[in-house]
Order: sequence, then structure tokens, then C-alpha cells
Amino acid sequence: MVAGYAAKELVERGLKPGELTIVSSDSALPYERPPLSKGFLAGKDSLDGILINPAEWYREHGIDVKLRTVVAKVDPSSKSLQTSSGEQLGFENLLIATGAQPRKLDCPGKDLEGIYYLRSMSDSESIRAKASIAKSAVVIGGGFIGMEVASVLAQKNVETTLVIREDRVWSRVFSPEISAFFDKYYSSRGVHVVKNTGVDALNGTGSVHSAKLSNGQEIACDLVVAGIGVTPNTGSFGHNLRVENGFVVNEFLETGAAGIYAAGDVANYPDRIFGKRRRVEHWDNAVSQGQHWSRVVTGDRQPFVHVPYFFSDVFDLAYELWGDSDGAEEVVIRGDAHTSSFSAWWLKDSRVVAAFVMNRPDEERNVAPEWIRTGHEVSATNLADAKQPLSQAA
Repeated sequence: MVAGYAAKELVERGLKPGELTIVSSDSALPYERPPLSKGFLAGKDSLDGILINPAEWYREHGIDVKLRTVVAKVDPSSKSLQTSSGEQLGFENLLIATGAQPRKLDCPGKDLEGIYYLRSMSDSESIRAKASIAKSAVVIGGGFIGMEVASVLAQKNVETTLVIREDRVWSRVFSPEISAFFDKYYSSRGVHVVKNTGVDALNGTGSVHSAKLSNGQEIACDLVVAGIGVTPNTGSFGHNLRVENGFVVNEFLETGAAGIYAAGDVANYPDRIFGKRRRVEHWDNAVSQGQHWSRVVTGDRQPFVHVPYFFSDVFDLAYELWGDSDGAEEVVIRGDAHTSSFSAWWLKDSRVVAAFVMNRPDEERNVAPEWIRTGHEVSATNLADAKQPLSQAA
């Protein structure tokens, strides 16, 4: 995704034919990843529909896209890289956007057929094909991947169990009120949510037929999808560049090597808004950093300053999240958290540091990132009163 959006930005800034090469181990042109666990997985979106740019667009602008190509090594001193096939490529500027790879299950039966991880388009296609014939599924992990996949499978009439280690869904991000809402929402739509447990073993002969949980429960299934986190793909680049939870970059996305940058899931960058280092694994960050890199290398050298943002679609709901709730002292609910129309506002020293908005007036979603960026100070009492306009919360 970084490559696709970086290319679009470079073209808008006057890229000439022959000035950009995209090297990708994937078999498809740069595509949007959010649909992989939403519309594409559900069969509503086509491959062409999720491409960031069509194939002819790259040809028209003289952009060389090398698919199914792996970079074997990078030499910062000579500003060159070598692919696994032995091809040498020189560069003035190199952007590493190798993303992340799913963490794998480590339990008996982990190599049975019918066990999937969701990262690439081909992963999504495989899960979609299996779901068309599956009768029951176990989804492992209560984060956004697990929640989105469970939503799609349930809507395909696959009996779905969501297994999470925590005591509530997406506890790392959601407040207890938000988790409680989604727990009830999923249960009412046929998803069995099993909390405070993990998977001890996957059973079957050749293909998985059940999951043995650490609480002693055994759940029949012919499809397992694990969404238990990812690790950054630093790969063959690591020995030349500083790696600490991804490639360490400065506020311009530069690594310690001249002309070499990193962006997206693999970049550990300084967040100027929250005053700490951050590595973000979401769509908006990949898009924004790809665009920002293109501006930096074409002369607009500005620091990357960005409010973290995330969105999701589950069942018939859509919601958005901004900011970082870490260290928040209070969560203010605006609206009714027992319905599908409410917002949550995390406060620290009476300032908004994070916000969740679902089916609320546009004013709320519009002010959320601005209030976080500026450290807007609010009255918790006035903010909680949905009958009062947001301006009264200041």
C-alpha cells in the first residue's frame, strides 16, 4: 500500500518515466489491504476493485513494477540492492515498506490443513474459498482482524467461535463499555465469544476438525483463522540498519543510512503529538507515510506529524478510532453505549488523547483528530451531555 500511494503522490509531483521502480514479492500490483478482512473476504469486492492503481496507470507513467521479486541484500554505501535472482538495482532514494508478517500458532496440530492467517490477497482468497464449504470455524484473537473475520464468516452462515485470551474483545484499544457493546452485538448475531482462554491444540487427521481450548473445552471446526498479531518484516535489511521494533527512522522517515527510508508497518517513527516512538499497523499510516516520503524526496522536507487513525466495518456497523488512549485517566461516553450510536473520548489532564466514533453526527468525527492534535481541553460533564453541542465541551 505504501508503494501504491507513494507512486500516486510522486506522479502528482512531476515524476518522469524511468524514475521509479517498485520491487514486490507479492504476485499482485499494490492493493488496498482493509478489504482483505472485509469486502474482498466477503466476496463483494473484486481484485481490480481493490487495486490502488490499475496496471495501465504504471505503464503510462513509466513506473517499473517487479512482482514476485525478493530483495536479497542492500548495500547502503554503494546505494544498490540485489534481488534473489541476482539482478542489481541502483538508487538515489530507497523506501523500505516491507510491512509485517503474521505471528504463527505454536501448538500441536498447527500444520493441519484448514488453518489460515490473513495478511495477503492470496490469504484472503484461500479463506474465502474455504468458507464457502465450511460448516464451523474458530477464529483466534480478539483484535480487529479476529473481529472482522468473525463478522464475515458469521454472515456466510458459518458457525463461528471467537476465542480470545483477554476478558473482553480488543481490550488493548476498547474501553470496557465499547467491548461490552460488541460482545453483546456479536453474540446476538450468532458468534460465540469465548474469553480468558487460548488454544492448546488443534485436532484432526490431515485437516483440522476441532480446537482444544486451555479451559478444557473442545470446539468442532473445519476452518481456523488466527489473528494473533504481526511482526515487522525487517528481513535482509536488518544488518545494515538500526532495528528496534521495526526500522528506526527520524521525523523525516529516514533511517541512519543516507537516502534510505522506511514507512508503513515496518517503520518505528517519533510521534511528535504524543512524544514517543510508535510503529503503526494500519491502513491510514501506510497511506500517509507513503505520501509523506514522496514529498520529502521531492523537496518538501517537513517532519511527519500525524494523528493515528483506524476504521473498521463489522456486520452492519462502521466505526473510527483516533489517537492513543495509553495513560488516559478517564473515558467519557457521549450517546448511549447500549445502542449502535455513541462515541467515547479518552481524557488525560482534561485533554482529549483518543476518540471512538460510531454512527454519530459528522461534527464529532471531524473534531476528534483536531482535538487530539492540538491537545484540546474539555469539560467531561459537558462532553458527556449529548444534548449540548460539542462547542460547549471546551
